[in-house]
Amino acid sequence: MKILILGAGKMGTFLTDVMCLQHEVALFDKDPKRLRFVFNTQRMTRYEEIAEFKPDMLINAVTLKYTLTAFDEVIPFLPEKCILADIASVKTGLPEYYKHCGRPFVSTHPMFGPTFATLDNLSTQNAIIISESDHMGKAFFKDLYGSLHLHLFEYTFQEHDETIAYSLSIPFASTLAFASVMKPIEAPGTTFKRHMDIAKGLLSEDDFLLSEILFNPYTPQQVENIRAKLAELLDIINAHDTERMHNFIKGVRENIK
Repeated sequence: MKILILGAGKMGTFLTDVMCLQHEVALFDKDPKRLRFVFNTQRMTRYEEIAEFKPDMLINAVTLKYTLTAFDEVIPFLPEKCILADIASVKTGLPEYYKHCGRPFVSTHPMFGPTFATLDNLSTQNAIIISESDHMGKAFFKDLYGSLHLHLFEYTFQEHDETIAYSLSIPFASTLAFASVMKPIEAPGTTFKRHMDIAKGLLSEDDFLLSEILFNPYTPQQVENIRAKLAELLDIINAHDTERMHNFIKGVRENIK
């Protein structure tokens, strides 16, 4: 299959490396400096090159903020039967876009990032495939993600964003709150250092990615839940209420069994 990947960022170049030995792959980025180290892959910086390549599938791996814009810019240069694919972390706006453009599509979300995952061993990681996607596109990504030993889940667009609000927005918001009150001092606690490592890893991600995940329409309720629990915990601490504290901790342990 002839596959064009938009965006030579972390995920774009990772997907290029994964697929370039089994497929004819091209990588497009407007900045030629980002294409310097790709392997066994055609490098493109002009839309006319895309038209000449005639891809069977386009995988949009640009920054989440520009996903729809990137589709708009490249679609005029694609064959009519080219499958559109995205790996966006939040699917807001994509169902309507795909319906409007009238092209075959597949939407997935590899649930790992180059910051935290060990990319040569992804057997503990997950991927989501959107159930409304076209059959051919779903079959392709099931094979691809299966070859990486990822655990596969199939959700609707809505179920995906609800799940992301729970599985990403809660730890993202909690980590940002933790890091926002840090001081530039060395602290000896092991738990503290682990939290700091998580915070540093999170903050190495693209700001637009963090923003869009937190702007998920299902995120506010999750953040409200965190705020309510923090208020409850603060009330217990101020009251020095040992019994309530023990009950609170017991409830937390039940949640993470």
